[in-house]
Amino acid sequence: MKLVATALLGIAVVGVLALKPDAQSPTPGADRDAGVSAPAAVAQVPRLLDLGSVNCIPCKAMAPILERLRQDYAGRLQVDFIDVWKDHAASERYRVGIIPTQIFFAADGRELWRHEGFFSREEILARWSELGVRLD
Repeated sequence: MKLVATALLGIAVVGVLALKPDAQSPTPGADRDAGVSAPAAVAQVPRLLDLGSVNCIPCKAMAPILERLRQDYAGRLQVDFIDVWKDHAASERYRVGIIPTQIFFAADGRELWRHEGFFSREEILARWSELGVRLD
């Protein structure tokens, strides 16, 4: 199973690596143009941004996790998704090398940490805790 997931992830990487990474840091709310609802001002809550594709196997596995986090932590955590195969500029803007990529932002918009590949709900919540962000 891990071998199949790794092979599929490798295929996804080839597609994403064809895009030229941007050296500039993303700005909070910069994905507004990608059709993701983002506030005009910096979020007052921490934000988890998942960059992937609806056609990528590990990304598909992330979708229900993101939706559940969105529901369980409404008002305490902003959870956004951008399909970088549809919005190539987003992969450049956020310097995505592999999908899925999860970026953890502080409430003030600063990037705290990022992860590449599948990331379970338990691992996501543990990482927020390690970053000193209390969601409960």
